[in-house]
Amino acid sequence: MAISGSFLRSLLDRSLALDPNDLDLGRRGFSPASPSVRPVLDGVVRGFAAGYNAALAHEPHELTFATLDPALRGFAYEGAAMSTTLLDLLTLTRGSRLARLEQASGRRYTHLIHVGAGWAFARMRLRPWTGVRFGRPPLHWLAWDGWGFHQAFFRPAQVFAGHVEKTATRSSRPVRDQGVGRALWFYAGADPARIGAVITTFAPGRRADLWAGIGLAAAYTGAQPPQALDDLLTASAGFHDHLAQGAAFAAKAHCLSGLVPPRVTDAVRVLTDADPDVAAEWTDASLQAVGDHDHSARAYANWRAGVRRAWATHTRGATT
Repeated sequence: MAISGSFLRSLLDRSLALDPNDLDLGRRGFSPASPSVRPVLDGVVRGFAAGYNAALAHEPHELTFATLDPALRGFAYEGAAMSTTLLDLLTLTRGSRLARLEQASGRRYTHLIHVGAGWAFARMRLRPWTGVRFGRPPLHWLAWDGWGFHQAFFRPAQVFAGHVEKTATRSSRPVRDQGVGRALWFYAGADPARIGAVITTFAPGRRADLWAGIGLAAAYTGAQPPQALDDLLTASAGFHDHLAQGAAFAAKAHCLSGLVPPRVTDAVRVLTDADPDVAAEWTDASLQAVGDHDHSARAYANWRAGVRRAWATHTRGATT
């Protein structure tokens, strides 16, 4: 007897559903965050899980997340992109659902959607963008950021203690390490001293990318107040340009969404010495300079490097 498409979809939805408790930071053995920071990090996890499960139960055009705290909607779209990509891979729809998800969001969360898709490829042990037609250069490299975050979040002992990717030499490693850095923000309870201690255990050639991920997570979550971010600047001595580049990426993602929460504004100002709209413009100008025709990892690296140069120019101007 033939199995209807709706019945197959129902089976997939039930088998793929995510228990938010599986993402609980305490249950995963992550370092405890301070009482003021823990609710913010927990909210991020809940937002991701809500988006992931909602995308299993609804069509992309039905997703609005109107009842969710606006500051968490980016994380919800990241989660939705993961489950949507899993459905595309398992039903061989070649990314059509993922494309509709981006369209439904008005492309206001395109960065988070690219990253969320990377979670799915990591879960399926596939290289982005196997079997999926989606992603625009050089943004499509953000899927490797999601890949790195997934591996570090679900296998922290191997990544943060065993350094399982220390022998990786492929072009995706710098982007994966940015994702590992984002995960480290959660793993270390957003504590600057813990973060610095973990990063120093990695090979010197990997530390800059890890700090870029820290800057992205610190600015996008806005979990820490300015005083703690000053401590983060101290801990990241020698890598301020990479920390600022990550924060600029976060500023762009929030500006594109149409909402920059006050705590995010504060974080961006501390980490970049600029307002979010200024830092976001650095990413736009650098992306325009790179163009959208080069699919190589070098194009993504040049995008990031352009942001760092813009930050350095801004910093020099602010001190003269």
